[in-house]
Amino acid sequence: MLQRLIRFFQKASQEQTDEHGIVLDSVPNHVAIIMDGNGRWARRRGLPRIAGHRAGMQTVKEITRAADDIGVKVLTLYAFSTENWKRPTDEVDFLMRLPEEFLRMELETLMKRNCRIRILGYPEGLPEHTRQVVTDAEIKTKDNTGLILNIALNYGSRAEMLQAVKQIAQDVADGVLQVEDINEQSMDNALLTRGLPDPDLMIRTSGEVRLSNFLLWQVAYTELWFTDMFWPDFKREDFFHAIREFQGRGRRFGGLK
Repeated sequence: MLQRLIRFFQKASQEQTDEHGIVLDSVPNHVAIIMDGNGRWARRRGLPRIAGHRAGMQTVKEITRAADDIGVKVLTLYAFSTENWKRPTDEVDFLMRLPEEFLRMELETLMKRNCRIRILGYPEGLPEHTRQVVTDAEIKTKDNTGLILNIALNYGSRAEMLQAVKQIAQDVADGVLQVEDINEQSMDNALLTRGLPDPDLMIRTSGEVRLSNFLLWQVAYTELWFTDMFWPDFKREDFFHAIREFQGRGRRFGGLK
């Protein structure tokens, strides 16, 4: 018992934290965020919903830089789902212009930070002007080796999994894959997130407590963190607070510690 206590305090003394109280050796590799509450943020201020989306874009800039500053390797942001097309046409049109506005302001900074932009979703369903700007950003940043800013745009997890199952079925039909060889790795390789680690932490703002068709396969053992704060109000220190809470949890992945 005494030896265990000694080891515990030795480990605690060796852990290095930054000025935000974050343990540098256990920063989550992959953080996913459901950026929710833009419309309600605007409504409480008597503003149109698009004003909330524009304010939310400023938060994207702030949180992306914060994630990069502490060494997060992948930041996945749920920007527009396959279900969001049901929203009013004017709002959808505005949302489809936001990537262009964001990248015009931020791409140079992302390049300086060695960040790579990756689009998660189905770009063929996007308007041409949106598809062009995000494709150009992917190409310009493809050789960068720092933080991957993974933007989920026209993304839905059920559609992703259905497409993965179809691909696996086709591989079996073509003789490329045997049925008995289908495993979790086969599924991982058929998903849009192939090559990326599963999220360690998922954050959702606005007080809603659900996944909303986001990364359903990938978050099997992800730590979930919810806040009542609307996305435009979510600041750098709030992000760091979520990271500190994540670091205080014991992750067992179905086993025992």
